[in-house]
Amino acid sequence: MEPQWIEWAKALQAIAQTGLHFVQSEYDAERYREIQEIAADIFAHHTNTKKEVIVDLFSQEYGYATPKVDVRGAVFKESKILLVREVLDNHRWTLPGGWADVNETPTEAVTREVFEESGFETKVVKLLAVYDRTKQGHQPTMPYHVYKMFFLCEIVGGEAKSSYETSEVGFFAEDNIPELSISRVLPHQIQRFFEHYRNPNLPTDLD
Repeated sequence: MEPQWIEWAKALQAIAQTGLHFVQSEYDAERYREIQEIAADIFAHHTNTKKEVIVDLFSQEYGYATPKVDVRGAVFKESKILLVREVLDNHRWTLPGGWADVNETPTEAVTREVFEESGFETKVVKLLAVYDRTKQGHQPTMPYHVYKMFFLCEIVGGEAKSSYETSEVGFFAEDNIPELSISRVLPHQIQRFFEHYRNPNLPTDLD
């Protein structure tokens, strides 16, 4: 579980963001901006990140505060799982995926991400898991709440091809998983998806 200060800071940011969305009084708006500043101070103090960076992240979020959605595709071939090597995380490996975009369904988002990061065209077969990023133990911490959706995808075309986000594409056996980007996917999650692959009747994992 994340430290208590992170939950408090996220709650303050959510209150401020939602308040600024509905506020009608400039006096009240100023109070919400002050709350947002306090949340940024907390994150900056505990993470050694410049406050300006945190404030910029907060400024990109608007409207009623809700969790962000990260989508990932689990793609198998000959009992091996597809992983891509991230350029931005010390070249560690992960399931292809990323943030869902507005005006996309979850399955559209994950098939787009898989294609962009690996070169493979896929179709979604099953929703494997919906995880709360905080409860799963991903690092580093983020200044907003995140739900992670993992889908079993089947290759229907394309070929292995890296992108500006990924430097390598490969398939790995369960006992030969490389160093993972634990911000994106965790070893126990990979293990669980192999179980889903071997037993298609397993129900979707939640939380």
